[in-house]
Amino acid sequence: MFIEFKDVSFKYYGSDEYVFNQLSFAIEKGSMLAILGHNGSGKSTIAKLMMGLLETTSGDIYIEGEKLTEDNVDVLRKKMGIIFQNPDNQFVGVTVRDDIAFGLENHKIPRKEMIEKIDKYAKLVNMQDFLDENPENLSGGQKQRVAIAGALAMDTDLIIFDESTSMLDPKGTKEIHQMIETLRKTYHKTIISITHNLEEALIADRVIVLNEGKIVLDGTPKEVLKEQTILEASGLKLIDGISLLNRIQDSKLHINKKEEIIKELWELTFKM
Repeated sequence: MFIEFKDVSFKYYGSDEYVFNQLSFAIEKGSMLAILGHNGSGKSTIAKLMMGLLETTSGDIYIEGEKLTEDNVDVLRKKMGIIFQNPDNQFVGVTVRDDIAFGLENHKIPRKEMIEKIDKYAKLVNMQDFLDENPENLSGGQKQRVAIAGALAMDTDLIIFDESTSMLDPKGTKEIHQMIETLRKTYHKTIISITHNLEEALIADRVIVLNEGKIVLDGTPKEVLKEQTILEASGLKLIDGISLLNRIQDSKLHINKKEEIIKELWELTFKM
C-alpha cells in the first residue's frame, strides 16, 4: 500500500468534537482514490494529515510502509504533491517558469537539470508556450496545470487534488481530469481526489464517502454511485446522467459497453 490510515482520530486543539474517529483506509500505489463528502466532512483534513501539516490525535499513518512521525515528515512529504482549491493561492513566482522552478531551487537542483525539468513538465501539461507569462494572466485551468507541473518536477509519487476543480468552469475541469488520466496511465502516479462532486468519482478506481466522521461507503464508482439513499443522506446529490445510468443498470437491459456509457456521461456533464 502507498498510504494507510490505521485507526486515525483527529480533533482540533481546544475542541472536544472529533472531525473523525478511528478512521481506517488504504490506497494502492498507482491507483486513484476519490474521497467524497459534503463541505465540513473532514476531507481536506485528511489531506493535511497525509502531508504532515496536521498531527493525528491518535492512530497512525503509513507512507509506503513507513510510519509518519515528526522525525521523518520532511522526508516523506517529498513523495507527495498537493493541488489546492484556489489556484491563485499556489503561485510564488512572477512567471510560470519561476513558479515551476521554485521547489527545485529550494532543493538545490543543479541549473541544467532544473531547466530540463521545467521544459519537460511544462510541455507535459501543455504550458510550454506560457513559461514567461505572468500567472495572473492565466485561466483557472491553466493555473492548475502549472501547479501540476510544479508537483511533477519534484518527482512526487502521489498527487493530492484537494477540491482543485471546484473553482473552474466546465472546460477547465475537463482539462484537469484529462491530465489526471495521463498522470495515471502514462506516468503511473498515485492520485487522490478530494471533492464534494460526485461526477469526479467516475474516473477513480475506488471511492470512499465520508459523513459525520465515518466512512459510510467504500467501493468502485459503480458500487458507490448506486447507493443513492446513502449519498443523499451524506449531502451528495447525483447528477442527472448518473441517475439515468443507475436506472438503466437496474433495468433488464443488457449493456455490453458500460465503460463507454460512463465515458459519454462524463463528457456530457462537462460539455459547454
